[in-house]
Amino acid sequence: MIAAARKTARTLKRDFGEVENLQVSLKGPANFVSAADRRAEETLYAELSKARPGYGFLGEEGGMREGADKSHRWIVDPLDGTTNFLHGIPHFAISVGLEREGVIVAGLVYNPATEELFVAEKGKGAFLNEHRIRVAGRKLLPDSIVGCGLPHIGRGDVNLSRREIGTMQVNVSGLRYLGASALDLAYVAAGRFDAYWDRILQPWDMAAGIILVREAGGYVSDCDGGEDMLSNGHIIAGNEAINKEVLRVLKAAKA
Repeated sequence: MIAAARKTARTLKRDFGEVENLQVSLKGPANFVSAADRRAEETLYAELSKARPGYGFLGEEGGMREGADKSHRWIVDPLDGTTNFLHGIPHFAISVGLEREGVIVAGLVYNPATEELFVAEKGKGAFLNEHRIRVAGRKLLPDSIVGCGLPHIGRGDVNLSRREIGTMQVNVSGLRYLGASALDLAYVAAGRFDAYWDRILQPWDMAAGIILVREAGGYVSDCDGGEDMLSNGHIIAGNEAINKEVLRVLKAAKA
C-alpha cells in the first residue's frame, strides 16, 4: 500500500505543480485535475493488483472492479480533496483502505504536498511517518476542536447542516472545515482534531480513516450511533466520550 501510494504521489506532485499555471483558464484546471485523478487511480490499481492479484477494487473514478478473491477489496480515493488540489491548496491526499470479509483491516492516508503518511493495520496501532499516534484525550466539547463536512451545490442537506453547525458552534471551542475528509479523519487519529462528523461521504472517503481512528484508540460510528458508515455515508469520529457528545448535539439539532 505504501509503495503504491508513493508511486502515485510522484505524479500527483508534478501535476499539482502545474495547476497554478492553468488558473488563467476556466476549463483548463478542472479538465487537468480530472485527468490527474484518473491517472492516479489507474496507477494505484496497477500497483495494488500487482501486489495482490485477485483482490477487488472500489475506486472513486472507476467504481467497482470485481476480483477473483471475493473476501478482499481495496477501497481507494486517488485524490481526496480534489477542489483543494484544483485551487492550488496543498491539502489533499491519497486514501487506500483494505477490506477483508466486510471489515477494514488496513488503511493509509498520504498527503504528497506535506509528505505526511498516516498508516494503520488492525491490531498494530496507527502511525504518522513511523511515529505512533493517539486520539486526543479531551472529554468535554467546550474544550474541543471539531472538524466537519459542508454540503455544496447539489449535494447534501443544506438546511440540516446549518442546524447542526449552529448547534455545534455554541458547544465547542472551534469548528474546522478543511475540504478533505480522509485527512480530517487522519487528523482525529493524530489528536489534531478532537472529533469529526460528516453526512455526505462515500466508502472511499472513510475506509482508511476508520481504521486509523480505531487503531489510534478512537471510536467511530455513524450519525445515529450505529456502525453503518460505509453504507449510509455519515460518520462521527473521536474518542468515545467526545463521540457521544457529538452524537448528542446532532440529535438535538434534528429535534
